[in-house]
Amino acid sequence: MAGVEGRVALITGASQGIGRACALVLAGAGAKVALCARNREKLEQLAEEIIKQGGEAAAFKIDVGSEDEIKTGTKAVIGHFGRIDILVNNAGVARDQLVMRMKRPDWDEVLNTNLTGPFLLTQAVIGSMLKQRWGRIINITSIFGQIGQAGQANYASSKAGLIGLTMAVAREVASRNITVNAVAPGWIETAMTSVLPAELKDTMRKSIPLGRVGSGLDVAHAVKFLASEEAGYITGEVLKVNGGILMG
Repeated sequence: MAGVEGRVALITGASQGIGRACALVLAGAGAKVALCARNREKLEQLAEEIIKQGGEAAAFKIDVGSEDEIKTGTKAVIGHFGRIDILVNNAGVARDQLVMRMKRPDWDEVLNTNLTGPFLLTQAVIGSMLKQRWGRIINITSIFGQIGQAGQANYASSKAGLIGLTMAVAREVASRNITVNAVAPGWIETAMTSVLPAELKDTMRKSIPLGRVGSGLDVAHAVKFLASEEAGYITGEVLKVNGGILMG
C-alpha cells in the first residue's frame, strides 16, 4: 500500500483551517477520514463535501479539552471504521496575554487543549496501532514552540511541550512500526490570523524569505507525506513549514 490510500485518519480540529485542509488532502489521497471537532454541523458539511468528491468521511464530535469526549469519540471512530491508522493532533486554542497579566484559567485552557488533549488522544488510539503494528501520529505544533513569542507564554509552552511529547512517544513505539512526528507551521492564513491588522500582516509577510503567507494546504501536504508509507523511516522529527523564517 503506497501513500495513505485505504488508511483511516482521525483529524482533530477538522471543522476549519489547517484541520479542514488536512481532511480534504488525506481524503483526496484515498484515506478514510474521521472528522473531529466541537462543531458537528461544520463537520457534517465537510463530510458531505468529501463524500460528493468520491471520498469516505464521517463526523464525530470531540472536544479535545474533555477526557470523556476523547475516550467516547475515539471508541466511536474505531466502531465505525474498525481501526485508526493515522492520528493528526491539530486542534488548538490561543489565549494571548503578557505573562504578568495572564490569568491562570487562560494558562490552563491552552495547556489542556494544546498539550494534554494530544497526550490523551495518543493514549486512546495507540492500542489500535500497536495491535496492527502500524501507525502514524502527527502533531501540529508551531514555530512559536521553537522560538517563543511575546504575549504567548501559554501557547508557546504548549507547543514546545508537544514537540517533547512527539519525541518521547516516537522512542516508545518505534519498534512497533509506529512513527510520531510534528509539523511546525509558521505564518499561515487561517480564520485566527485573518482578523489581525493589515499592517501586522504586511510586516510578517516581509519577514518571510519565500515572500508569502502560507496556506492550510501547505501544512496539509506535509502531513500527508508524514502519514504515508514513503515516510516510514522518519520519526521524532519536527518538519518546519514556515517559508524560511526559521532555518536549521
